[in-house]
Amino acid sequence: MLKFRHNFTFYEEKGTLMVEHPSKAIRWWPLWIVIILAILGTLVTWISDAGHRQDKILLTTMIVIGTIILGILWLLFFSEMRWRIRLLVLAVLALGVFLSNNLFQFKGFSGDLVPIFERRWQDGQTTHQRNSASLSGPEISTTDYPQYLGQHRNGVVATTKLNLDWASSPPKLVWRRPVGAAWSGFAIAGNSAITQEQEDDWEKVVCYELHTGDVKWSHQDGARYNTPLAGLGPRATPTISDNRVYTLGSTGILNCLDFETGEQLWTTNIFEEHTADTPPWGVSISPLVVGELVVVSAGGAVAYHRETGKIAWVGYRTKSGYSSPFLTTLAGVEQIVIFNQGLVTAHDPLSGELLWMQPWPTPSVECVSQPVPLPDDKLLVSSGYGVGAKLFQISRNSMGEFNVSTLWETIYLKAKFTNIIYYNNYLYGLDDGIFACVNPADGTRQWKRGRYGHGQTLLISDVLLVLTESGEVVLVDPNPDTHIEHARFTAIKGKTWNTPALAGDYLLVRSDREAACYQLPTINTDVNSYTE
Repeated sequence: MLKFRHNFTFYEEKGTLMVEHPSKAIRWWPLWIVIILAILGTLVTWISDAGHRQDKILLTTMIVIGTIILGILWLLFFSEMRWRIRLLVLAVLALGVFLSNNLFQFKGFSGDLVPIFERRWQDGQTTHQRNSASLSGPEISTTDYPQYLGQHRNGVVATTKLNLDWASSPPKLVWRRPVGAAWSGFAIAGNSAITQEQEDDWEKVVCYELHTGDVKWSHQDGARYNTPLAGLGPRATPTISDNRVYTLGSTGILNCLDFETGEQLWTTNIFEEHTADTPPWGVSISPLVVGELVVVSAGGAVAYHRETGKIAWVGYRTKSGYSSPFLTTLAGVEQIVIFNQGLVTAHDPLSGELLWMQPWPTPSVECVSQPVPLPDDKLLVSSGYGVGAKLFQISRNSMGEFNVSTLWETIYLKAKFTNIIYYNNYLYGLDDGIFACVNPADGTRQWKRGRYGHGQTLLISDVLLVLTESGEVVLVDPNPDTHIEHARFTAIKGKTWNTPALAGDYLLVRSDREAACYQLPTINTDVNSYTE
């Protein structure tokens, strides 16, 4: 063996001179710089107060993607590895992507815009059937849940009092079944529970038997809405009134159906009829029945005669948002209030006359959460995306003209597409996915705790029921001093942006893939009323 300068090593073997070139050391420092900058960028993103949670998640995602791309560029062109090693590493990465794509599927985004991936195989879903005892007919009773957010569209159920000891008296599963994709909730009257679903290219209105989960009837329209961010299917919850069911699909199809049979009595596309633009993320406006009228929003509030489907009045023209109209009384005047895109408007129920309007930050903010009427003619409005909440005072002057003034505003209550509950002089709701209590006197935050995601909330007499974005049901004490959880259990699978419904002691919950009915333990109801 002979050694020469430049660190070449020569071997002489059987008359042949062999040269072994020195291997270069791997150049790690460019990769370390990329990783350190990515870590610093992520820390700055989350430590700084700039932007809202969704912006930070998007920026973090971009940092991760950028780091991966720079890492691959380093591997191929700057690492100084042997090419066969570079190609081997690249092949392993490609294999990992291939296996991940075959093992997992992309299921859209969470409310915080976090990508959701799930196994391509799922446990089988079985329908559990129980007692099929029937209740009353289509007349709406005090324990029914006939529309979005309950009888008064405020997320309050005052006729049921829960037993909070779920350790000794847990909720009982009545039935569970797969359903078509949608963000609609259930409307319940008697023994009928009605929701909307997507099946292929058809939007369906489906009526289930409350106590068994059996399908009683269904109606379908040719319509389909789907985007990765907003998801697939209809969004609005049906409205039951007398012997009619009113539904609004994701593209604007307004139906009036027979409550008993699902027969279509009249239909129209409200956005085509009023030459208005549909909201970019799909129509999520639940119809409001007021007297003989059905009120929705299509380029602003519009009303139809509930029996014939003819236009009764057209309100102030503006872009439709994602919230639903509701009836309330402010400054001594009954009025229909609706949170349009960038504008809160109030209308006379009979004529549609604009009573007052209040601008809201736009255009990047989706107006989804229901405004909350408070005592003394106040109205709370809230949005996500860093906007927060504002409390408005509604008043009238000597000429009868309305005036809207801002009492306070805060970033501590950002209801993206969840709804806020008012109870015992305090406000409770999900602030960008974390439960919070706010004092409506001045907008100060009492506490913020409990990461439930972008789920939904009901007040059941004296306890808050939270259906989390991941499908858990949680009981929270409405206590302004501290956050107290009484109980929780996993109710359903799938992303759960749908509002729950409670009729008596029967809780209906659903996600984008399944629905379930539970009988909750109550103080004023026999929890063992059904047979095994």
